[in-house]
Amino acid sequence: MDFDQIIDRRHTESAKWHYYEPDVLPMWLADMDFKAPEPVIQALHERVEHGIFGYGGPPDGLAEAILHHLADCFNWSVEPDHLSYVCGVVTGFTHAIYSLTEPGDRVLIQTPVYPPILKGPEANGRECVHNPLILREDGRYEIDFDDFEQKAASGVRLFILCNPHNPVGRVFTLAELTQMAEICIKHDVLICSDEIHADLIYSGYQHLPIATLSPEVAQQTVTYFAPSKTFNIAGLSTSVCITQNPALKEKLCQTMPMLLGHPNILGLHAARAAYQHGRPWLREVMAYLEANRDYLVEYVNANLPGLRIWRPEGTFLGWLDCRQLDVESPHAFFLKEAKVGLNNGVSFGESGQGFLRINFGCPRAMLTEGLTRIKAALNN
Repeated sequence: MDFDQIIDRRHTESAKWHYYEPDVLPMWLADMDFKAPEPVIQALHERVEHGIFGYGGPPDGLAEAILHHLADCFNWSVEPDHLSYVCGVVTGFTHAIYSLTEPGDRVLIQTPVYPPILKGPEANGRECVHNPLILREDGRYEIDFDDFEQKAASGVRLFILCNPHNPVGRVFTLAELTQMAEICIKHDVLICSDEIHADLIYSGYQHLPIATLSPEVAQQTVTYFAPSKTFNIAGLSTSVCITQNPALKEKLCQTMPMLLGHPNILGLHAARAAYQHGRPWLREVMAYLEANRDYLVEYVNANLPGLRIWRPEGTFLGWLDCRQLDVESPHAFFLKEAKVGLNNGVSFGESGQGFLRINFGCPRAMLTEGLTRIKAALNN
């Protein structure tokens, strides 16, 4: 598990490494530049050796591995029939919007937020209602609960929660989750929880699936997560949906096979191996990511005038505040002058104007190279 190893991805089909020109260092798309856990690679080799790839379903042991992971990591007791499998978390919550709401219904989101969450409601013919997060002076984001309740009471049918939050890096506390859940229950708002980064939590913080707060909250919640970010196997397109309310699950299942298809066989086998045998790899990668996070924050605050960054509580994504830079577009500036490709903050909503998202899930040398390029561009 050598996370310092630099692996050439330009000669693969990597979307991350082919989006920008070859002289640009890509630090944007949320996959890591680390080799997947060896048990996952071995499981894929074994399945490929069989040589037949017909229609299939979840392999024996997958559900048990997921249930054990949820119980061990989050003290969450889930029954096997609460599980469904989808081809991605984005696919899942988009389908939830389609299945659990009607055209014209209002869907609540918290901005700035992951672009597919931002676009999902209107793509389904629903009205998107924003609850902007409050940015404190120190760079930490908090929930505006007065606005949240006002919006929830305005006829909202579904709330899409992103926790851990992408891009701002918050891991919401028990008190925050409880207050959001109570407001949703009070106003009969369903909760669709994107928890894809649930396993990527740093020291001093704890992820709490919102559905674990109470049986009442569980009955009002659909949760999506995946091994994709956790074990760096996003390209295998296999994610998990947990629905503990039979009526909600029936609504989802009515159209799930026809609209979503099924996760592919290799992805399902990789997921089983990851949840069964990937925990040692995960412990090591989290230690490496935490060191990268600290290095990033310290470097930015010490060496990059005009930029600020708050220390994320989870994910491998940093949210760079570039509003003090005297440039029209920080994204265009660093792309041209530093040859570093970052995510443009405006794609996360209007409140992302002047921000950039940086992926620090990479070898330290690569992160250092990117920051050095950014520093040189600022000095010039």
